[in-house]
Amino acid sequence: MTTTTSCMYRPGSDGESQYWVKMAVGRVGDGPRWQVNEQETVSGVVVVDSRSDTRHDGITLTMDGMVSIQLSPRSAGLLESIVSSSKPIPLLSHSVAIAKSGKLPAGQTEIPFELPLVPRSTSKTLYETYHGIYITVHYCLHCDLKRSLLAKDVNKSQEFIVEYKTGAGGKDQMEAVNFEIRPETLQNVRDRARIPRFLVQGHLDSVNCPLSKPLTGELTVCECERGISSIELQLVRVETCGSSEGHTKEASEIQNIQIGEGDVCRGIAIPVYMLFPRLFTCATTLAPNFKIEFELNIVIIFDNDHLVVETFPIKLTRT
Repeated sequence: MTTTTSCMYRPGSDGESQYWVKMAVGRVGDGPRWQVNEQETVSGVVVVDSRSDTRHDGITLTMDGMVSIQLSPRSAGLLESIVSSSKPIPLLSHSVAIAKSGKLPAGQTEIPFELPLVPRSTSKTLYETYHGIYITVHYCLHCDLKRSLLAKDVNKSQEFIVEYKTGAGGKDQMEAVNFEIRPETLQNVRDRARIPRFLVQGHLDSVNCPLSKPLTGELTVCECERGISSIELQLVRVETCGSSEGHTKEASEIQNIQIGEGDVCRGIAIPVYMLFPRLFTCATTLAPNFKIEFELNIVIIFDNDHLVVETFPIKLTRT
């Protein structure tokens, strides 16, 4: 079993025994990560370490999953339908007693557990673990060791990761994209006269991107009448909260990778290569009350600090 453990309760010098409650969640070589399918279970052990024999009133284990939606400050005063759709969405909730009241011996005690990874009802869907700015999908195990009224209960929580089963959504075809960036192709430009003449050509091998593989391609600066300071790849999350009656849409940067520094050589192909970070990305999700989508920006910064951006919507999949 592989996971991160920590001490949750350490009494002072009041004569009480010291307790360490840990949870080892996962499978060898895979860590605390599960795939969503009908036969999956979350298993592991709860480890209780105490200095002396100690009585307790039972040990319970609770597994829950939740979608937390936080509206941006710009959403103030919007429709009530948007506010109501921003309430937390429970995905699963299971609780089981893994030990009856009794006495724990001194030393280390391991209690195995196994819980089914199924939604609360047939109308619910489990989504992949995701940590965003305005949307968070998280799954957690909570262990509670009950003690007498005069003693403090001992608690421990451990997050685990849920992923879609590989190939569950079907295999998307690779969709290569050729692009050409020049002043005439830019959008939202106020003064084109200030933009230097330039031409950048290239391609992305696919905009349907498996999360387990890098995003690849190449670009070439064919010509540019100004010097170039930097060429960067920017991965952006686009989080939409709300429903068809009204919604808010926010874009924020996940990571930025520089692929060219300084005034790069003209006519030389520059590789495009980006790995997708865990937790901060997930399979593209379109749910009734929220959406999690992604974009790739190619950013060219000139030596006068002016920049141009070309945006490509990408679809992340678990294939």
